[in-house]
Amino acid sequence: MPSKAKIGILGASGYTGAELLRLLIRHPRVEIALLTADRRAGQAMRDVFPQFAPYDLPQLVSIESVDWASDGLDLVFCALPHATTQKVIKDLLGKAPATKVVDLSADFRLSDPAAYARWYGHEHHAPELQAEAVYGLVEVYRRAIKSARLVANPGCYTTCAQLAVLPLLKAKAIITDEIVIDAKSGMTGAGRSAKEAMLFSEVSEGFNAYGVGHHRHMGEIDQEFSKAAGREVIATFTPHLVPMNRGILSTIYVRGRRGRAPRDLHEVLTKAYAKESFVHVLPFGETPHTRHVRGSNMTFIGVADDRVPGRAIVIAALDNLTKGASGQAVQNMNLMLGYPESMGIDQVALFP
Repeated sequence: MPSKAKIGILGASGYTGAELLRLLIRHPRVEIALLTADRRAGQAMRDVFPQFAPYDLPQLVSIESVDWASDGLDLVFCALPHATTQKVIKDLLGKAPATKVVDLSADFRLSDPAAYARWYGHEHHAPELQAEAVYGLVEVYRRAIKSARLVANPGCYTTCAQLAVLPLLKAKAIITDEIVIDAKSGMTGAGRSAKEAMLFSEVSEGFNAYGVGHHRHMGEIDQEFSKAAGREVIATFTPHLVPMNRGILSTIYVRGRRGRAPRDLHEVLTKAYAKESFVHVLPFGETPHTRHVRGSNMTFIGVADDRVPGRAIVIAALDNLTKGASGQAVQNMNLMLGYPESMGIDQVALFP
């Protein structure tokens, strides 16, 4: 690997694209060589996001204009809308098989193409690539990510829920049929495209559930929970939209198995993440706030007693744009390129 890897960002005009750029500008081993944004092609990045005005960055171009075979990119981040990514990555890897890809969409997260079709309403257009894609939850799949060519970056809701629950399932510490995930996300989770339902007057001073009973992230949660438990797990998951810019807070209700008390569950999580750089388990009884992780790649997890004996409340918080998307993508990139895992993403949260 050269002293600096040549990196491309597809979909640089979206929120996750901008967050990638924010992190990569200060990464010591990266050269930002390509930025695409079809509707903004020909413009400078400063015209889309003025915070990048001081930096010398490539002009935005359309994906169709990119010559994958000759651009010599070491790794590409794909921050395109769901259902558009499969064909793009298939074309990219067909012409530049040595290029590595971190996909931030949902297009390669579900290992079963039939499950993908069921949740997303159309067939998978690159099943041969799906077979080699590695799910990019670093704390679980670190070894496989290091040698992967294609990594499917997990969803923001699913990252928050999985980090809080997977160690408990692996330890067989909770009852698998009684997992309830009550999750809240900031507005950037809905993307940057203009939508009437996302207008300020439509969402401010309000708070609502959506995707009730059939949110697409359920397939991802079921897949990873079931792998961890060694049996089918179907959790209850309800997402909510909160009028804030960043952050996810998941309040998760679980019941200990075979007499496991909430303090026992806290001990399982504490041991599981004792050596992790980006997951911090708070002292028992303390609970996290979204503002304590804002702009950082951290996940904070707290465990508290429920008044019902044997039941625990596990609360996790992360920044949906950082650990929930772009920060985790850079974490994956670091592993794939052989860099220190925390390089470029060790910022402390911005507070207040």
